[in-house]
Amino acid sequence: MSRKRKLSPEERALWDRVASTTENYRPKKADPAELESFLAPKPKPKPKAEGLRSFEMGQHAKPSSSRHDLAPEPGEHLARQPVTMDRKAHKAMTRGKLKPEGVLDLHGLTLAEAHPELIRFILNSQSHGKRLVLVITGKGKRGDDDGPIPRRVGVLRHQVPQWLRMMPLAPAVMQINEAHLKHGGAGAYYVYLRRIR
Repeated sequence: MSRKRKLSPEERALWDRVASTTENYRPKKADPAELESFLAPKPKPKPKAEGLRSFEMGQHAKPSSSRHDLAPEPGEHLARQPVTMDRKAHKAMTRGKLKPEGVLDLHGLTLAEAHPELIRFILNSQSHGKRLVLVITGKGKRGDDDGPIPRRVGVLRHQVPQWLRMMPLAPAVMQINEAHLKHGGAGAYYVYLRRIR
């Protein structure tokens, strides 16, 4: 069995110097009286000058609502629009019971290509006496770049209903609704056209 070696006076002085610069690993327990005074409610400050009221941070703040004002999806917005066509036909259309008389597939086109195609298709369909047509936009896909600024998914899906409400298509269109799942769901629209008088 080896015996512990004793420190030399130089080693002991060095050790004492190092030990004086360290902090205790186990923190000292808080005094209960100190803790109680720390947690006790602070007295309200008295006004310093006559005519001044006391003020506390946030006393007039209104509770913030955590709701975000996000634009609704095109289908939700269209579903809230009033029904301007025959209600029975509208019900059958939204349930996918009516067969579209014409189909335009804009899927994969740019905005510049899609807009003139939509105008041509709608006006030609109306001139041929068609009432219900289907416009396929696709649901859109998320790009690789998800930067800090949010981008809408499905540019055509958001843009087509706006084009249908603008000139020269607005007078031809009676009703726009998101298509039933069997006709494309959120990636397509039913467009019910007015008759030419």
